[in-house]
Amino acid sequence: MDLSRLAASLSDQPDDAPLPVENWRPQHCGEMDLVIRSDGSWWHEGTRISRPALVRLFSRVLRRDDDGYVLVTPVEKIAITVEDVPFLAVDMDETEEGYRFRTNVGDMVVIGPDHPIELRDVPESPSRAPYIRVRGKLDARLDRAVYYRFLDMLPEEDGALVVRSGGATFTLPIEEAR
Repeated sequence: MDLSRLAASLSDQPDDAPLPVENWRPQHCGEMDLVIRSDGSWWHEGTRISRPALVRLFSRVLRRDDDGYVLVTPVEKIAITVEDVPFLAVDMDETEEGYRFRTNVGDMVVIGPDHPIELRDVPESPSRAPYIRVRGKLDARLDRAVYYRFLDMLPEEDGALVVRSGGATFTLPIEEAR
């Protein structure tokens, strides 16, 4: 699968409207040498994709199936490699709704029932970090600066940091979170 051909097939999609990728069931068309590295960068055939609009476009047709990550259109499904998770949470603020995070590809999510937060092991690292569900089965890991800023905002109760956001409550064990 050619990257330019895939981009051209997506050119008629609205810029920011959600795409129904979970409902598309095209035939599997093979694999593409596309890697989303653990630092959030996207690489095609060993070259970094430097156009943010192109990364955003591909991020919108990304889906995680039981057998891995795929780029999917109504007519094609192409397997790609993701080292950890496809997105990083690179900014955050506290709103009336709760804690809102922006990913490196422009998604905005508020922690809550549809966007839970949990601590998980970071691949290739001895540490744990918080991950947030963004959409479908796609997650974002909080980048280091956002993570520490977020931790400073959370109250401590009974040996855990408490996240109250979006009508839900999550706890992060202090010894694992710091």
